[in-house]
Amino acid sequence: MLALGLALGALPTLYFALQPAPTEQPAERQPLYWVAPMDPNYRRDAPGKSPMGMDLVPVYKEAPSSTDNPGAVRITPTVINNLGVRTATADERVLTPNIETVGFVQYDENQLEHIHPRVNGWIEQLFVSSTGDPVSRGQKLYSLYSPELVNAQEELLLALNQNNSRLVAATEERMRALQIPETFIQSLKKSRQVSQSIIFYAPKNGVLDNLNVRAGFYVEPGVQLMSIAALDSVWVEAEVFARQANRIAVGLPVTMNLEFLPGREWLGQVDYIYPSLNEMSRTLRLRLRFANSDHQLKPGMYTQVRIEQTLPAALTVPREAVIRTGNQDRVVVQLAAGEYKSVAVTLGQSDRNLVQILTGLMPGDRVVTSAQFLIDSESSKRSDFLRMQAPPASMAKTATVAGVINAINADQRTLNISREAIAKWHRPAATLDFSVAPEINLTRLAEGERVHFEFAVEAGQFLITAIHALPEAAEVGND
Repeated sequence: MLALGLALGALPTLYFALQPAPTEQPAERQPLYWVAPMDPNYRRDAPGKSPMGMDLVPVYKEAPSSTDNPGAVRITPTVINNLGVRTATADERVLTPNIETVGFVQYDENQLEHIHPRVNGWIEQLFVSSTGDPVSRGQKLYSLYSPELVNAQEELLLALNQNNSRLVAATEERMRALQIPETFIQSLKKSRQVSQSIIFYAPKNGVLDNLNVRAGFYVEPGVQLMSIAALDSVWVEAEVFARQANRIAVGLPVTMNLEFLPGREWLGQVDYIYPSLNEMSRTLRLRLRFANSDHQLKPGMYTQVRIEQTLPAALTVPREAVIRTGNQDRVVVQLAAGEYKSVAVTLGQSDRNLVQILTGLMPGDRVVTSAQFLIDSESSKRSDFLRMQAPPASMAKTATVAGVINAINADQRTLNISREAIAKWHRPAATLDFSVAPEINLTRLAEGERVHFEFAVEAGQFLITAIHALPEAAEVGND
């Protein structure tokens, strides 16, 4: 009876000992303060509206960062959604940093022909009236009376009468040197009649320019009577800033448009780069050439031109991702889900959409392209702005990680793999192209296969040195 009583008395104690200890309910996180989404300096102690009418965003005490990065900022998914945070991948892309400027249409001086007399004389008739008139090859321009031309005709007739072939040939050559038309010479040999004036004709098709004479003018050698310019092609004189001079080369394609002809573009190229800069404006003059078969382009027109340039592929991010300050350029990098940090970068060339990153990022990094200013204002207070590049010399430049093969390029020996995060480099999961070492047999791999591989960072490229397939249920660690 005594033993039975002791056993019954111990039952309550044993029952409570076997029950699980009550779990401590985590205290609900309380916001430290509320800020305006567009102005982090606008703080309030309670919810409300910002001056712009937007709901204030709560700011909580920052939890310890899993990556232990100075300046890392954690944001809850709800706040990320409310702020509209968007990200993009830093990747190798081709830049087209076009140069836009203005220009003025001019005649193609290589096709401009000046008309000069070879003798002294008087303009008896002028068959063209004004500058800009179209002319065609063989059209009458003017008739000229000159004693020297009359003497040349008489010399030819004298040679013909003497039946001296050598003198006839010499006289004909002299008349051709005086630009007497060949048709007139042959007509003179048949008619044997001296003309007091000779008509001169247009040597080519084009338009008149610089018409400097009228009927009755006395002219002499060296006087420019007129010019004939062709409009089948034109020059466009343009200028670029001195800092853009190293980006210009002869042969670069150029696109041109005019305001009064919207929707139409002319394609040309850089024809010549002048050797000196304008001392007043510090600009470099360029000569651009454009075809003008329909003669829509006319000298003196004002145009907009775009000089197109294509650079080799480089690491780039969208332009809107870059935060420019007075003495530093930076971007906000996504370290992990909901964790961000401001990172200093060095910028290179840029075009309308992309900007080149020389230092500060690696391919595959995720950068914030929307609402990054609010994140940067919090991160920059504590961030060390260390560059997110390849591991330093003190850290091994190899890593092992699991991933899934998306594509195999046997010709170039590359694999596109969606790899998992690399903890020791603080690198989030990413999809990248990897080169494959020659000793690895690609025929043993298949697209969609889950693999565990080792790769090395060499000259900014990722080279796989070892790889093997994983069972579907295998769990591996990444290093």
